[in-house]
Amino acid sequence: MGRLSDKRALVTAAGQGIGRASALAMAAEGAQVFATDINKDALDGLGAAGITAFVMDVRDPDSIKAGVDQAQPDVLFNCAGFVHHGSVLDATEDEWDVAFDLNVRSMSRTIRAALPGMLERGGGAIVNMSSACSSIIGAPNRFIYGTTKAAVIGMTKSVAVDYITQGIRCNCICPGTVESPSWHARVKALGDQLGSYDDALQQFVSRQPMGRVATAEEIAALVVYLSSDESAFTTGQPHVIDGGWSG
Repeated sequence: MGRLSDKRALVTAAGQGIGRASALAMAAEGAQVFATDINKDALDGLGAAGITAFVMDVRDPDSIKAGVDQAQPDVLFNCAGFVHHGSVLDATEDEWDVAFDLNVRSMSRTIRAALPGMLERGGGAIVNMSSACSSIIGAPNRFIYGTTKAAVIGMTKSVAVDYITQGIRCNCICPGTVESPSWHARVKALGDQLGSYDDALQQFVSRQPMGRVATAEEIAALVVYLSSDESAFTTGQPHVIDGGWSG
């Protein structure tokens, strides 16, 4: 019996990186996992792990409702997000609107859709993806991203306190730099600016005191813990897992 053998889990942005690793980790722990992504092709292969995979757009309330109706989750892992580059002087209104909608409002939408069912069934666990780059620590050229991820921490605490007596737990995860396809794309983009991929890679790695970035599987292990009854006394907390970056 796995730690999540009695759970139904809905995962957003499960096509790659932390979302995919978490969907696989939860399935390995016995959960009935519903993995979603806006990119259908990215979900290929998850069925082999016994995971139900389908397209869900976290910016579309109708798409979210359909996904929640299918999954009826006991666990909701909000992983969808995007990293914008730049300072406050670089940020455009369009970038700000897109980032806030995807990084913050999407989580509000999925929580609003999933929470009534959780309350009806007597409980549930919500895990939101924040970042160490938030209200925990600032990072260069991450103005929009850091601001939205700070908002996720505030949202997490608010949901947690409002439903703490009704069997609902809400926590968030605040990773440092994590190896993923999207991270490699950011390293390449910075390398194009600096003229060297290796210089860009070193810039990312050097801010981690451990001298390396995290694996998606390391973050997924924390997702499993916060989704399970092992963390039954934990709610409203930002869980920092950043290799000592903010320490």
